[in-house]
Amino acid sequence: MRKLLKSFKTEISPTIEQKIKINKTIGTCRYVYNFYLDHNKTLYDNGEKFMTGKSFSVWLNNEYIPNNPDKIWIKEAYSKAVKKSIEDGCTAFTRFFKHQSAFPNFKKKGKSDVKMYFVKNNTKDCRCERHRLNIPTLGWVRIKEKGYIPTTKDGWKIKSGTVSVKADRYYVSVLVEIPDVKIANNSNGGIGIDLGLKDLAIVSNGKTYKNINKSTRIKKLEKKLRREQRCLSRKYENLKKGESTQKNIQKQKLKVQRLHHKIDNIRTDYINKSIAEIVKTKPSYITIENLNVSGMMKNRHLSKAVASQKFYEFRTKLKAKCDENGIELRVVDRWYPSSKICHCCGAIKKDLKLSDRIYHCDCGYVEDRDFNAALNLKDALTYEVA
Repeated sequence: MRKLLKSFKTEISPTIEQKIKINKTIGTCRYVYNFYLDHNKTLYDNGEKFMTGKSFSVWLNNEYIPNNPDKIWIKEAYSKAVKKSIEDGCTAFTRFFKHQSAFPNFKKKGKSDVKMYFVKNNTKDCRCERHRLNIPTLGWVRIKEKGYIPTTKDGWKIKSGTVSVKADRYYVSVLVEIPDVKIANNSNGGIGIDLGLKDLAIVSNGKTYKNINKSTRIKKLEKKLRREQRCLSRKYENLKKGESTQKNIQKQKLKVQRLHHKIDNIRTDYINKSIAEIVKTKPSYITIENLNVSGMMKNRHLSKAVASQKFYEFRTKLKAKCDENGIELRVVDRWYPSSKICHCCGAIKKDLKLSDRIYHCDCGYVEDRDFNAALNLKDALTYEVA
């Protein structure tokens, strides 16, 4: 038995006053994050020392805001959310210095995903009932999906959370500490999963999860999205001629955002259901390949297809489900020739092309290329535990 942290995300119905407060806090967090990046950039250009997140927070509250009365509105926002945005900026710089990512980008209004962070400070904060949640500075906020987030009465503790806005809809995501988790003994054999573009996932047990982006529903929505995007583009052109207004552009922009959000929700829902079905078989281990997604994205012919498959989200959610169910997640090196190895005799076919969808070996073994790769991943001996 052990304790586990699990996240729950659901839609909320805030009042008009709560919406104003959420939007103000998110706007302040975006401004402070950009100000932190710009301030450190200025220090670097002047040959001065880099300022950490903690030092910047002290300087902002004790020196900058008192000496600039026009910036007093920064103090009106929830302090923990503002501090978290500075910490995020510091983390982005740390990753850049360690050569793990590119230089941090400034967050743009309406485009960047900025969230309002909150944390449990006292016993009255972050209490959850069946139909509502108590958020610091906002008070009680109604939840649309009643009973989804575990209630405080059952002994489940909410540690922290975020409030976000997407396509004019408000969401809350909370991190909950689950008490006394029992991990079942999985005595079944392991499985290998080969992720791809033709199909989302081919499992070594014979199950194939199709590519949701090839479904009629997604194709119709993408066609509608293209039409609405063209309409939005025309409105911008008409604005220059004085034939359109900003109000019409905002209405059209919201239509485009809602379509993007709907398509994204369908893809995420399919990934969630696929992973849940895989984990229900209770394998002792699951083996996947460490895909070079950033390298695949550089191919302009495949970049859209790769992005729509959401490989990173699949791996992240699979890792969380494996931890929850006591399943070992094995990750094989990206150079492991899973598609080129014959599962029958072990020979490596070096001249295998991407267009060869059926694997033919000299020993007489004939199998689907992706299923053969899944079988080889299942039997892989060199791997890392995620």
